[in-house]
Amino acid sequence: MHKHISSVQNSQIKYVIKLSSTARERKKTGLFIIEGLREITLALTGNYEIETLFYCSEILNIEDRESLSEKLSATTQWIEVTSEVYGKIAYRATTEGIVAIAKTKELSLNALKISAKNPLILVAEAPEKPGNIGALLRTADAANVDAFIIANPKTDVFNANIIRSSVGCVFTIPIATGTTEEVIAFLKENNIAFYSAILQESVSYHTCDYTPPSAIVVGTEATGLSDIWRKESTKNISIPMQGAIDSMNVSVAAGIVIFEAKRQRGF
Repeated sequence: MHKHISSVQNSQIKYVIKLSSTARERKKTGLFIIEGLREITLALTGNYEIETLFYCSEILNIEDRESLSEKLSATTQWIEVTSEVYGKIAYRATTEGIVAIAKTKELSLNALKISAKNPLILVAEAPEKPGNIGALLRTADAANVDAFIIANPKTDVFNANIIRSSVGCVFTIPIATGTTEEVIAFLKENNIAFYSAILQESVSYHTCDYTPPSAIVVGTEATGLSDIWRKESTKNISIPMQGAIDSMNVSVAAGIVIFEAKRQRGF
């Protein structure tokens, strides 16, 4: 079904803006905003359901529209908007003229499905900055890990800034969230060894064997991991530093360890 909107005061346009900017509204409705052709395509590949598409025909070419249409459900509503209206709902001017309303997914650990018999998982505790979360998701995608788990989440995963900074990688790998205690229990119940990036009582990251089922756990740059990880982890690991400071960006640190694990696994 197609319709046309030319007013920025339209109630549906105001609703898109509210969904994009308000975590409470996303949680209440189970809906969120995806902006950009690549991101929407990745969401469809990840089996996310698209309810509504807003497109500007002055920006989105007919070939991309037809290609996307083939992947969508017949119930998806298409709404054409003017360039002025699109400018109101789009964060970036270079997103191919398309914005979608999609349904969120259940992110509980109980809903997490790990198909690999020998999984490699990335765990991040309490990341707050959307840019860091997006970068961690890109690292997880690049290494093709089997799951990305956020312990004690501080930010809504379906935040538009996370989707943007992850360039859609939020849709490419299984994601779950839970309390730190729940995540630790999940790893233990599934016989997954976990290696916590902590300076205290640690060994150099490359000395560990990541070939069995393993999880790499990282904390924030400001406060690191909570103390329970140091006590419960299979081993605490650290990356030897040679500079004047003793920390690096969390996604860089995660990438170093994750790709060492991939190297050991022959990838």
